[in-house]
Amino acid sequence: MGDQKNLILAMLLSVLLLVGWDYFFVKPQVEEQQRAAAVVEQEGVIPTSPQATGPDSPSPTVLPRETVISGAPRVAIDTPNLKGSISLKGARIDDLLLTQYHETVDKTSPNITLFSPTGAAHPYYAEFGWTAAGGLALPGRDTVWTADAETLAPGKPVTLSWDNGQGQTFRLRFEVDEDFMFSVTQSVQNAAGGPVAVNGYGRIARTNLPEGQSYFVLHEGPLGVFNGTLEEADYEDLVEDGPQQFQTTGGWLGITDKYWLAAMVPDQKTPFTGAFRSFGPNAFQADFLTGALNVAAGGTESQTIRLFAGAKEVALIDKYEEQYGIPLFDRAIDWGWFYFLTRPIFTVLDWMYKLFGNFGLAIIGLTVVVKAIMFPLANKSYASMNRLRELQPKMKDLQERFKDDKQAQQKAIMEMYQKEKVNPLGGCLPILLQIPVFFALYKVLFVTIEMRHQPFVLWIKDLSAPDPLTPVNLFGLLPFTPPPMIAIGILPIIMGVTMYLQQKLNPQPVDPVQQKVFGLMPIIFTFILAPFAAGLVLYWTVNNLLSILQQWALMKRHDKERAAAQAAKAQAKAQAKAEKRKGNRA
Repeated sequence: MGDQKNLILAMLLSVLLLVGWDYFFVKPQVEEQQRAAAVVEQEGVIPTSPQATGPDSPSPTVLPRETVISGAPRVAIDTPNLKGSISLKGARIDDLLLTQYHETVDKTSPNITLFSPTGAAHPYYAEFGWTAAGGLALPGRDTVWTADAETLAPGKPVTLSWDNGQGQTFRLRFEVDEDFMFSVTQSVQNAAGGPVAVNGYGRIARTNLPEGQSYFVLHEGPLGVFNGTLEEADYEDLVEDGPQQFQTTGGWLGITDKYWLAAMVPDQKTPFTGAFRSFGPNAFQADFLTGALNVAAGGTESQTIRLFAGAKEVALIDKYEEQYGIPLFDRAIDWGWFYFLTRPIFTVLDWMYKLFGNFGLAIIGLTVVVKAIMFPLANKSYASMNRLRELQPKMKDLQERFKDDKQAQQKAIMEMYQKEKVNPLGGCLPILLQIPVFFALYKVLFVTIEMRHQPFVLWIKDLSAPDPLTPVNLFGLLPFTPPPMIAIGILPIIMGVTMYLQQKLNPQPVDPVQQKVFGLMPIIFTFILAPFAAGLVLYWTVNNLLSILQQWALMKRHDKERAAAQAAKAQAKAQAKAEKRKGNRA
């Protein structure tokens, strides 16, 4: 049947869109923003600047993180959400833990490590400094700074100072709020007899990328907003194609992981050159360079930079965007092409979570809302499928009659559709409309940290992870973890059963081959969705259950209406016969 073929095609298309949309339709890059290195040179940067040299070379010996941290003088960082330190050697923020987030669902597991120093397994840090032409002595990565306090905390800033011996004093004043935002004020005091010109820079550098952090439908790597446009760079592209540079006034740049972000926000009124760079296959950085600061003799010049280093909490990202006027800062969360769907879906989901206190219940509530919105259209679809079910005997008759002439068979079937006023594609429309909704929900559940490690009921402790309970290892009784390909959890199995029951309510294909293909679909989708987040499988399962309930109710109503119509027709026919007999007697 043509409608069944389209139904199968629609379902397969949903999966293809789900896993391939972002991969095959890469967001457009604005090539005209790229500039040659000459532009930077005009602003006073010399080739030996820290921007050009890149991250530190990987240490030949990887030491324990705590050992490296203890090897340099430091200023402690202590906030409700962050623990760590600033290295006085190089003035780097290279030690940062997120105290409210853990590596696993177990609250006793280690905290998430965001920044680590050079010499540890995964160096990742933020650095601020200056460049200048001529012989001006500047602080560098080996400079040891002097701090005016031992601990950086909310409301307790720390200032690092360094005197170059030529009359200039460089200062970095660090402030931090209770969440994840640092404010860094770079200042140069010039006590020499003549003016000096310096350029401020900032960079986020990382070496040895985390393992297993690559997804087709999620961007991880350098990103930023320049001139009101989001730009993203893949690690592999930077290695193959070289650096990307952007001239802008206003914007931000950094490096993102799935849930975590390190981003610098220069002064939004100061022009700067932003860049994404690769220094070999395993060292990357995002950096910016401001225009020249001209410091008169006896004067001081300063500029303030903000550094976000933490979890990509939606409400917090939105707050910073509004508070500091950071353009498109919410795009640090990869909402995808369906932004117009993903943001509203998240808003409803988040509201329901606050209402119910459970993300699983919030997903069920969201499913009901989506189903209610599509209710009128679904009713028309189910009515169309019921009419197709009634026409199946006629269709079988046509297929038998024209079994040796497929062209005549299709023509006869189409004529029957036209005569009966039935749209064979009517049953596919709701499924087609749900493809972007399903994909948008997938993006929301996959990229937002709010659902990370959120429990539902019983064995589902993390809705952002696959269902862990599988009969393959006898629900954990056997001491092995099956590979994801066959680790089919309980929830995906329930989803497959609901899909099978839903199919039984639909008109069955007459063609035996189509029957077999259609019958395999619940099994295929069970395996496809098993590795997905349990929250997404929960949505699909509840949607199937609501569809079964809606379709069953419509079938009952349709059968009653049909029975009533047949009874009325029989009554009218009997009445007509009675009147005819009465007329004959007269």
